Amino acid sequence: MKQNLQARITGMGSYLPERVMTNREFESLIDTNDEWIESRTGIKERRIAAVDEFTSDMGTAAAIKALASAGLVASDIELILVATMTPDYISTSTGALIQANLKAERAAAVDIQAACSGFLYILSMAKAYIESGMYSRILVVASEKMSTYVDYTCRGTSILFGDGAAAAVVSNEGEGLCIDTVCLGADGNLAQLVIVPGGGVRHPPSKESLEARLHYFKMEGKEVFKHAVKRMSSAAKECLGRVGLRDDQISWLVPHQANLRIMDAIAKGFNIPPEKMYKTVHKYGNTSASSVPIALDELTREHQLAQGEHVLLVAFGAGLTWGAAVLTKI
Repeated sequence: MKQNLQARITGMGSYLPERVMTNREFESLIDTNDEWIESRTGIKERRIAAVDEFTSDMGTAAAIKALASAGLVASDIELILVATMTPDYISTSTGALIQANLKAERAAAVDIQAACSGFLYILSMAKAYIESGMYSRILVVASEKMSTYVDYTCRGTSILFGDGAAAAVVSNEGEGLCIDTVCLGADGNLAQLVIVPGGGVRHPPSKESLEARLHYFKMEGKEVFKHAVKRMSSAAKECLGRVGLRDDQISWLVPHQANLRIMDAIAKGFNIPPEKMYKTVHKYGNTSASSVPIALDELTREHQLAQGEHVLLVAFGAGLTWGAAVLTKI
């Protein structure tokens, strides 16, 4: 077995649908307006996938960019890990569909469901696989078509979500972002705070479940806010402690792009300047598992990270699930 392997992100890519849905479009759907939405969430617009544009399509588009960024082709990939809560099908997996789209015949493929924390969960798995020596090149993909599960009659949830995808190549060699550590958590006792009740075996599709609107995203916003700030802050501090870093040694904070108020509350707990918190929430909204990697991809394209700079990722989602990761430019 290979020893002293260090998993690192060697290529990234992201994809956003063409259609832009502005806050003003909600004024004809629900009792709200542009000022109300932006003041409470920081969101100005979000991207919405076309009717015939699916989670696997967006994930494939992001994956193609990530492979090109890493200087690889699909046949180099040995495993595909996909984070999504909006799969094309209950079965087969979206990972298998992406594998077929890419013609990555050598790769195994599987989906992971950890909602908005999904990217950090698959990043931790890729790190473990790489550093165990089991695989050398892994493609991680986060892709979400949240608009499918949004109830556009609900003011509390409909304004928050958008669609999009991002992907990263995780390898055992090459330049990029070393995955120093990942800290994860979950609390299933609070599952009802953020949930899509219908569609599973408890509430399979039926006339009754459709009439009750059980197949749409449900959330208790105030409780979620409280837990999100607490859990993400705790995970971030745990990660920093593991690698022996102070928060003032972090060059960039990339939080889950759920709500600007949550993001600001997290940043206040750390000695990181506001301008070093990378934001995309204003233009994409909450894209669930895709939000952190979309932001990370944009960050690395817009800012040339120097060797040794550290990036802190944090996320929180349904489950409840949460996590953080520390990356270092190598």
